[in-house]
Amino acid sequence: MMFGFWGIAMEKWKRSARLVDMTQQLLNEPYRLIPLTSFAKRYHAAKSSISEDLTIIQDVLHAEESGQLETMAGASGGVRYMPHIGPRETKQILANLCERLTNAERILPGGFLFMSDLLGDPILLHHLGRIWARIFGRSKIDAIVTVETKGIPLAYAAAFHLRKPVVIVRYDTTVTEGSVVTVNTVSGSSGRMKQLSLARRSLEKGSRVLVVDDYMKAGGTARGIIELLREFEAEVVGVGVMVDSVVPEKLVDQYVSLTTVTEVDEKEKRINVDFGNLFDQGAYKQ
Repeated sequence: MMFGFWGIAMEKWKRSARLVDMTQQLLNEPYRLIPLTSFAKRYHAAKSSISEDLTIIQDVLHAEESGQLETMAGASGGVRYMPHIGPRETKQILANLCERLTNAERILPGGFLFMSDLLGDPILLHHLGRIWARIFGRSKIDAIVTVETKGIPLAYAAAFHLRKPVVIVRYDTTVTEGSVVTVNTVSGSSGRMKQLSLARRSLEKGSRVLVVDDYMKAGGTARGIIELLREFEAEVVGVGVMVDSVVPEKLVDQYVSLTTVTEVDEKEKRINVDFGNLFDQGAYKQ
């Protein structure tokens, strides 16, 4: 006797239960290659039956634009789930985000915006993490890097869907684990000098990293993080921000923004927000 779906004791899996359980395993472990023999043993089913089940799951994922299954042939082969979120759903999510960002009560002195409520919204973060996974899922990332403190929720949202660890760059060098690497950088928005520090044991040399942050004005913080990561011989495979602003010259050459603030009028209490540049990128470019 074996315990199957929902812990129910069963001699043999019904196909409906097998499909649900198999789908749950694939969705819970994106990017992981699962051998077909593992499924066959778990469900006491022939590989041909498992292949038929996977075809059904793939058809549903494709119809819902929620991902796809990749099958690897050979003795060491198997199947893995590649998360996906289509352009239509992405635009719906970002249209809602744009609408929330245009609330005039968000305006802070200096043209900055209050966004802590957005960064504390678990549903929004879940969806933004899905978008990051769509954009950067094939980049063979080893870690997600962000700077304290507001970028942390976004980094973990991306990390959950990419199944990668989060590494936090800090301003305060007293919060460390052993020796640290520190660089000086100039804030692109204020022109003030900042120190960015990262514990040596936080990141292996040669890692491929994705940098995620909440807001980019001129890009000074992102530029500083990139310079810091050079000390670890890390390769920055992407920079992603939730919101950027219209500044003639950014201090970083390439980045992906989900939304762009095109105008903040403190006097008139007006904010205009459009979609960012993500639809010009490879993952979404039509």
